[in-house]
Amino acid sequence: MQAGQTTVDPAEVAKFEAMAAEWWDPNGKFKPLHMLNPCRLDYITRQIAGEYARVLSGGAPFKGLRILDIGCGGGLLSEPMARLGADVVGADAAPRNIPVAQLHAEQSGLTIDYRNTTAEDMAAAGEQFDVVLNMEVVEHVADPLAYLTACRQLLKPGGLHICSTINRNPKSFAMAIVGAEYVMRWLPKGTHEWAKFITPDELFELLRNAGLEPVDRKGFVFNPLTWVWSLSDRDLSVNYVTASLKPD
Repeated sequence: MQAGQTTVDPAEVAKFEAMAAEWWDPNGKFKPLHMLNPCRLDYITRQIAGEYARVLSGGAPFKGLRILDIGCGGGLLSEPMARLGADVVGADAAPRNIPVAQLHAEQSGLTIDYRNTTAEDMAAAGEQFDVVLNMEVVEHVADPLAYLTACRQLLKPGGLHICSTINRNPKSFAMAIVGAEYVMRWLPKGTHEWAKFITPDELFELLRNAGLEPVDRKGFVFNPLTWVWSLSDRDLSVNYVTASLKPD
């Protein structure tokens, strides 16, 4: 993809721009992400620690690592990465998300480089990272393969790419769209398009075609009785996450 070209879907950006002010309200429109965040962080931190031989119980275990949170929104993942000592860049195509993230980081005493930009533009500029966090974004872009290729270009050789999204099947339609948008009203109607959801096998194939080596995948499973998310080796039927590496 040439410089200036983008996989950003303007209609998808507009959806999240409309909700920008609510990023840090745990009971607002991003309540599902606040509920999921501890489970996401558990997976992310263990993958990074394993790949870079870091001890999570130590102080600032990610010191010296440069991490990109692409599609950072209000900074729900960028801030924990900064607290763990990483040099964090948070990038989002929605302009209104950036001042929200910047203000919250400032109030939290954190230094995070937030930018209104795209993966493609950062790749064209030659940016390089040890880790790219690509969480709940790929189902919103216009061209998933081109987007994942840009993510691979942003990684240093041997770098770690963590990508989560939503499976495409009747259960995911029932839970991620009917349940989350219409029954629970956790998200505005139309936030997700079922046709854009990607199966785990499809995502692994996309990652390989983008030049990455998939090494792991897990499910994020919601328990409606305890209202707690957990990781699963077997149940990838709705939300799931993958880890892949850029070849040396």
